[in-house]
Amino acid sequence: MVEEEQPISVDYEVFGKVQGVFFRKYTQAEGNRLGLVGWVRNTDAGTVTGQLQGPSEKVREMQVWLQKKGSPKSRITKVQFQNERRLPKLEHSTFSICK
Repeated sequence: MVEEEQPISVDYEVFGKVQGVFFRKYTQAEGNRLGLVGWVRNTDAGTVTGQLQGPSEKVREMQVWLQKKGSPKSRITKVQFQNERRLPKLEHSTFSICK
């Protein structure tokens, strides 16, 4: 029997043209496609922040997506990841868009 990997959590902030271009909606859709949970929201500083939780392999895929793809009309200039940690269990049940 294969033991299931402990999930990880990582916080992120995306810089560039990421507001007003459906970035949060696409981020939620990609997170759901990968089976991740967490959240995404706009900031007053014009960035998008959030948290990803799930298997490390899927979180890594999402990190690449945040750095290189985003929404079709977005222009990503930089992404910062921080507070990576292992979790005994997921802290969220869905991938939500925060207002």
